[in-house]
Amino acid sequence: MSLAPRVVLVHRTTEYEELVAHHGTHGQAAFFLSSRGRDIEEVAERHRRTRRALAQVTAAIPLTWRQSRVERADLDRFLFAPEDVVVVVGQDGLVANVAKYLTGQPVLGIDSDPGRNPGVLVRHRPEDAAGLLTSTGPSVDELTMVEAVADDTQRIVALNEIYLGAAGHQTARYRLGLEDDGGVVEAQASSGVLVGTGTGATGWIGSVWQERGGALSLPRPTDGRLLWFVREAWPSPATGTSLVAGELSASGGLRITVESERLVAFGDGMETDALELTWGQSVRVGVAGTSLRLIG
Repeated sequence: MSLAPRVVLVHRTTEYEELVAHHGTHGQAAFFLSSRGRDIEEVAERHRRTRRALAQVTAAIPLTWRQSRVERADLDRFLFAPEDVVVVVGQDGLVANVAKYLTGQPVLGIDSDPGRNPGVLVRHRPEDAAGLLTSTGPSVDELTMVEAVADDTQRIVALNEIYLGAAGHQTARYRLGLEDDGGVVEAQASSGVLVGTGTGATGWIGSVWQERGGALSLPRPTDGRLLWFVREAWPSPATGTSLVAGELSASGGLRITVESERLVAFGDGMETDALELTWGQSVRVGVAGTSLRLIG
């Protein structure tokens, strides 16, 4: 007998909950915010909207289905099952946070605060959950993801972008080359390398692209190609600046060999879940073999 689907509700602690946990009581949190020119009622109302959205989505889950909840901070310790339906209630960034831990499970993004979020990934309202969960054929977009694989088999996957550089603000030193560029490699010193997807084009990658004048064509979220940029490459007798931006096809890859004591690679801003790379190690960054199946 096959198991009923399990809905996994993904959420994150609200700003209000964090404030009360830190200051001890609602009143102390209110005093803290007022001393900085803010009203706690605004924060509390966003908290209430999030809780109402979670309650509405929970009520929409069919009674015969199983359900579970996971907070953002616990995602790296949660075991997703193949039959899971993942429902993210919150902001666009929360979908990106959960994407790296999935292996093809469909994701439904619910916007808990319409008008405040762009709604790129959390495309639906809480009242839409019932119809979408029981629909026999909802439209699903296959969103391209990016992966970094080190020569010691460490691997990370991201929905928006992967950053490779120094953990602090120090200069990152490495050798960079494209797999389809005839073996041309350049030694560089920079603020790091950023490789992103069409989904990431609505965020950090889009910002860097705009600063560079928009010479490259931005990919769409479902396009099987990536853009990459070297941030603030520094010219010197030993380091160059000729390879600072480009596009990667689905079969292409960017190979980086570390020439610093320690560099890190992490995805979608999750610095706590990073690859640790030391001098002489190499890492390949390219289109991931998996995609995010986002219910449209």
